[in-house]
Amino acid sequence: MNISKCQSPMKITFAACFVLSAMLATFSTVNGQCVESPSVHDITTGLREPLGTALSNQGNLIVSETGTSVPNSGRISIVNADGDRRTLLDGLPSAINDVFDPSGPDGIFMRGRTLYVAMGVGDVGRPGPGPGTTIPNPAGPSSPIFSSVLAIQFSANAENTTSGYTLTAEQQQALADGETVSFAGHRGDKMFVRMIANFPNYISAPLPTFAGNIRLSNPFGLVAVDDTLYVTDGGRNLVWQVDLLTGSFSQLVSFPAIPNPLFGVPGLPGGPFLDAVPTGIATSGDDLLVTLFRGVPFPQGTSTVERISPATATDTTFITGRKNAIDVFQAEDGSYYVLQHASAGPFFGSPGLVLRFDDPAGAPAVLAHCLSRPASMTLDHKTGKLYVSEYGGRLVSVTL
Repeated sequence: MNISKCQSPMKITFAACFVLSAMLATFSTVNGQCVESPSVHDITTGLREPLGTALSNQGNLIVSETGTSVPNSGRISIVNADGDRRTLLDGLPSAINDVFDPSGPDGIFMRGRTLYVAMGVGDVGRPGPGPGTTIPNPAGPSSPIFSSVLAIQFSANAENTTSGYTLTAEQQQALADGETVSFAGHRGDKMFVRMIANFPNYISAPLPTFAGNIRLSNPFGLVAVDDTLYVTDGGRNLVWQVDLLTGSFSQLVSFPAIPNPLFGVPGLPGGPFLDAVPTGIATSGDDLLVTLFRGVPFPQGTSTVERISPATATDTTFITGRKNAIDVFQAEDGSYYVLQHASAGPFFGSPGLVLRFDDPAGAPAVLAHCLSRPASMTLDHKTGKLYVSEYGGRLVSVTL
C-alpha cells in the first residue's frame, strides 16, 4: 500500500496525543479476539491485496488488486453479489516498493462505462542510505506506467461475459507512449485502455543529512467531477486536478506536515513531523472530502478528513481525532462515513472501523469494528449494503 514509510525528518516540538477511549469501549472481545457484528458478511477472499472498489451500473463490484510479490500481478476483478470473481484485466504493473510491499493498482472510480485507475509508485524508488530517505531505483522502474492514471472503457457485455484480458509489457509501453490499447473477445465484447495522466515519478527533496533524497509520486484515490479528475497523491501529500479533455494536470492543494506526538518515544520509529498522506477522496456538494492517513508511527488522533473547495483551492479541516482514516463519503441523508484502517495505538495492530458521523463535530456511531486493515468502501444505494475491501485479500459487506 506504500503507506508505511510516510514520515518527514524535520524538527518539531512534542504535542499531546488524542485517545479514542470512547470508541474503543464499543469493541467486544472473546478470549482477546474481536467479535464482529452479525451485520458483517464475507463476500469473497483470496484477492491480491484489494485496495479500490467501485459499483458498476450492472450491479457488480469492480475491485482493484495492487498485486503480490510476483511482478505485473496487478489486476482488476469483477465480483458479483454471490461473491464469484472474474478477471477483467490482469498483468497490470505491480512491483515491490521502497518499503517492501507490493505496489500497483490503487484506488478506482467508475463513471458510466469508464473505470479510472490510479497506478501506484511500484518500484520507482529504493531505500536511501539513512532512515526516512529514498533514492531512485538504480535499475530503473520495471514499468513505464507507474505513478499514473489509466482509463479503461468496457461494455456491459464485456463486464458480464469476459473471461479476462492480460496486459503485456509491450502494451504497457504503448500506453506510456500515448497509444490506446484495445482488446476484443469471442463474444464481441471490447475493451479500450489509455493513459489519462502520467505524473512525475519523483521530485528532488534534499535533506540536510542527504542531498540526494527524493519524494515519490504515489496516486491513491480519485474521483471525477464533470471534465476534471481529482487524484490524491500519498507520496507528494497533495491533490492533483487532471483535465480529462487534454490530460494536463496541476496541483490543487497540498497538505503540510504536523508535529509527531510520539517523537522520541523509545522503540518507535518516525521523525519529528508526520506527513499528511492523503488517501480517500469523494465529492460533497461542490466540495471534495479527503482523508489524511498520516505517517509513521501513525499516532492515534492525528488523522483527519479535510474539506477542499476546488473553486478556491482552499482546505478546511472537517473531521478530527481519527486514526488512519483511509476512505470517506457523504450519504444521501447527509451523514458522513469514514473508514479507519486501524483503531488504536501506533501502526496497524488494532481492528479497522466503519464510522458514521451525523455531525462532523460529534461522536461517531461505530457500524463495524473488527475489520482487518480495510482499504476502501463502496455503498450500494439500492441494497443498503456497504462493501469494504481489506488489504489481506477479503471483501465484506456491512448491512446498514
